[in-house]
Amino acid sequence: MKLTYSSFYERSIKDPEGFWAEQANLIDWHKPYDQVLDYAKPPFANWFVGGLTNLCHNAVDRHLAQRGAQTALVAVSTETDQERVYTFKELHAEVNRMAAILLSNGVKKGDRVLIYMPMIAEACFAMLACVRIGAIHSVVFGGFASHSLASRIDDATPTMVITAEAGMRVGKAVLYKPLLDEAIQLARFKPKHVLIVNRGLADFVRVPGRDLDYADERQKQMNANVPVEWVDSTHTSYILYTSGTTGKPKGVQRDTAGLAVSLVASMRYIFCGNPGETMFTTSDIGWVVGHSYIIYGPLLNGMATIMYEGTPLRPDAGIWWKLVEKYKVSLMFTAPTAVRVLKKQDPTFLSQYDISSLRTLFLAGEPLDEPTATWIHKAIDKKVVDNYWQTETGWPILAIQHGVEPMPHKFGSPGVPVYGYKMKLLNEITGEELGANQKGVVAIEGPLPPGCMQTVWGDDARYVKTYWNSIPGKMVYSTFDWAIKDDDGYFFILGRTDDVINVAGHRLGTREIEESISSHANVAEVAVVGIEDQLKGQVAIGFVIPKDASNVIQLEAEIMKTVDSQLGAVARPARVYIVTALPKTRSGKIVRRALQAVAEGRDPGDISTMEDQSVLAQIKTVITK
Repeated sequence: MKLTYSSFYERSIKDPEGFWAEQANLIDWHKPYDQVLDYAKPPFANWFVGGLTNLCHNAVDRHLAQRGAQTALVAVSTETDQERVYTFKELHAEVNRMAAILLSNGVKKGDRVLIYMPMIAEACFAMLACVRIGAIHSVVFGGFASHSLASRIDDATPTMVITAEAGMRVGKAVLYKPLLDEAIQLARFKPKHVLIVNRGLADFVRVPGRDLDYADERQKQMNANVPVEWVDSTHTSYILYTSGTTGKPKGVQRDTAGLAVSLVASMRYIFCGNPGETMFTTSDIGWVVGHSYIIYGPLLNGMATIMYEGTPLRPDAGIWWKLVEKYKVSLMFTAPTAVRVLKKQDPTFLSQYDISSLRTLFLAGEPLDEPTATWIHKAIDKKVVDNYWQTETGWPILAIQHGVEPMPHKFGSPGVPVYGYKMKLLNEITGEELGANQKGVVAIEGPLPPGCMQTVWGDDARYVKTYWNSIPGKMVYSTFDWAIKDDDGYFFILGRTDDVINVAGHRLGTREIEESISSHANVAEVAVVGIEDQLKGQVAIGFVIPKDASNVIQLEAEIMKTVDSQLGAVARPARVYIVTALPKTRSGKIVRRALQAVAEGRDPGDISTMEDQSVLAQIKTVITK
């Protein structure tokens, strides 16, 4: 019988245990599971209960017999002009060495290892080595500064931190080691060891007794053969921090077997990748896309993966397509922002390389506008496929699932619900389910499918309160995204319902930025909102009431510096406006939607609840100066 999307999706919803038992055959098991799903304590879902498996075995070891000599990892840096290629056999050897380094320095099953690294091969070795021995990795984006790093150290309490002395960005060294040293000073928890990959890019100071040299440690372990630690299906594989609506980041906690099964299945049904092919995902391992579709997804599927350190414009705007030609890339995954950057360059860069190997360009991380999608589709004459998901889910929620059935695309829509996700569009006030062409909140009925977050690390109550209790009278997972769906069931994402903004695919909490700005001695009050930006999708804008308004130009520069030093350049507002008042309700709540409307040049709508409506006119004057 011919497989159709509707029958495939319907079975995943009506018979989730039978459906996911079939998908579980896509990975190796050391011990089969006893129960497909334990949902005795909603909303906590435990998948493949009683089974024993290992992520590293499934990503590396199981491919050795059939494809040991095949390329597994290509690490390219256009910043240092280096390219390193590893077969599955060579990757296996490097991961064993890294695993032996961890074990010899006291890292055990269940211990956390924080990885603060640029996009180099050793970062991949570190992630795979952790899951090999049952340690839990937590990758922190290399653009984050000491304050953000310290909060993650305190939350994860890692036994070891793995870093490099520096990364490179647009030809300049980005110093990791001093930022890490400062973060450890700021943190209450002190890791026992820091393992340093010295790339020779910058001088740095070693801390005696704590800091280890990777090259020296690796030399001791050249012949290491570390057996995999068979872990329970529900054993935590990693923690990845994501911004929340409070200043404290949330540690998204992911399991082992559910992650492996969901990613292999997604490679088959959504991304249509085949073992032996090459996937090029241009994200960073500091974000969920890097975890799922640079490291685990392709390797679990027996594919080669490209890790890229650099920008889409260095040495020129043809670099990505040059790599597609050189490594015969079949699947490429990037963000709409990157495409908008390329759109501004000389179009000849898009046609000077042979990209005939490329079947599909996937775009995600932020809403994809129709002009961007249409332009890149015409420019490279390849399928352009959008998809929508979150750090919390780990793999797509909405997509066109060509591996199930060829389906038409609708530019501006990421597609239809993915198998396993029981999607609802709900009224955020009443909880009523909405029909076609009505705006509502995208919600998912429990249980969440395999591969989604287990909980918030160390805080089950926060997990329930944040994600499952936000819509009155319903225990459903809220994505906190507005959407409408058309008569054909295609969803169109309209933006966030909360205080998280999406800057070039990076989710940032406005509250976290506000707390950073507030730490400046001359800031009396602050509000941060996200506004539309043609290139990045959204950017953060700050509005500050100073204690002393005598030098506002200097104050804006100092605030930018404060955010840079505490959170990193990724969180720096595009502008900080110095104002005399903020729009507030009579109860004192800042009306952020009105600020956002004024900053975007829109009508703020109903402002009858505001105490002083003239404040908006004053702010508009400041913005238009």
